[in-house]
Amino acid sequence: MTRHPRCFWRSVEPTTSDRTSLVPTHDRHSGSDNAFLSGDLLVREDPDTPGLGHMATTENLEKAIEVLQQLGLKEYEARCFVGLSRVETGTAKQLSEMTDVPRTRIYDAIRVLEAQGLVEIQHSSPQRFRAVSLEEATETLRDQYEARVQRLHDALDPVEIIDSDDDSDIQQVWAMTGQTAIENRTNQLVTEAADEIVLVIGDESLLTPDLVDVLNEVGNGVNLVIGALTESIQDRIQDEVPDATTFVSGLEWLHGEDATKDDTAIGRLLLIDRSTILVSSIMPETREEQAIFGDGFGNGLVVIARRLMAQGLLTARDPGP
Repeated sequence: MTRHPRCFWRSVEPTTSDRTSLVPTHDRHSGSDNAFLSGDLLVREDPDTPGLGHMATTENLEKAIEVLQQLGLKEYEARCFVGLSRVETGTAKQLSEMTDVPRTRIYDAIRVLEAQGLVEIQHSSPQRFRAVSLEEATETLRDQYEARVQRLHDALDPVEIIDSDDDSDIQQVWAMTGQTAIENRTNQLVTEAADEIVLVIGDESLLTPDLVDVLNEVGNGVNLVIGALTESIQDRIQDEVPDATTFVSGLEWLHGEDATKDDTAIGRLLLIDRSTILVSSIMPETREEQAIFGDGFGNGLVVIARRLMAQGLLTARDPGP
C-alpha cells in the first residue's frame, strides 16, 4: 500500500506566551507529549523542501476532528484517526498520550475505524495501528457520505405530502441562504422551465461550471435569454453557453454609479416561464449569497420583477404584464 511521504516535525523555541509542550523531533510520539491538542506552533519540515517548509498549527488538527465528526465519527474516533495520520504506526499507549483519549477507549475507537476502512491493525504484542493513506480515507468517507444521502432520499421520496387547505400560495415569498442551496434551486428551476428562461448574472463568480452545464442542457423548445452587467461577462456567457441569446443588462440600479465594495450587490435574477422569480444578493462583508423566491402570476414580487427585468431586454422581448 502506498504510504504518505515521510515528514518530520521539530520544535520551535517557545515565546514567553507559549506554555505548552512541542512535538519532539522523532516521528513517533512518546512520554507525556500532548502537543496534538495543545496550542503550540509547529513547523513541518519536508525532507525534499529546503528551509522551514510549511507552518502548521493545532487549529488545522481541531478543524480536521470537527469535520470528521460532521461526517459521522464520534469525537474519540476522530481524534484517534487524526492522531494516527501523523505517525507511521502507534500503540494504544502512544495514541492515548498523543490525543488525550483514555487508553480504555482507544480500542473501541480503533475497532470502529477499522470497520469503516480507515485504520489497519497489526496483531503484534502490543498491537500497533496505522491510518490508511489520506487519499484512501477521503474516498472512503466520500462514499459513505454519498450512501447516507442516497438512503435519506430513498426514505423521504415515497413519503406522502399532506394537502393543505391554505389557498394563499399565490402570494408567498420564501428566503434562502447559501450559494450551494441557491445554485441548486436555480438549476432545478432552469431544468423545469417549459417556455422561457431569463437570467441576469450580477456577479461573475455565480456563473459556475455546474450552472453552465445546466444552461447548455436546456431543451430546444425553451427560449434561453441571459443578461450580464458588463460586456466582458457577456462575452464569457456567449463562449460558454453558445445557444443562449445574450445582452448587457440595462438594469443600472443593480450596481449604481456610486456603488462601493461595501454595498450589497445583486447576485442573480432568474425569471422562469414569466411566473417564477428568484433574486439573490451578495453580502459585502461575508460574500454570502442570500435569495428570495416566489411564484404565481399574481405574486407581487413576480409582477414587479418582470417589469424591472424588461428594462434589460429588447422591446420585442418584454415579458409583459
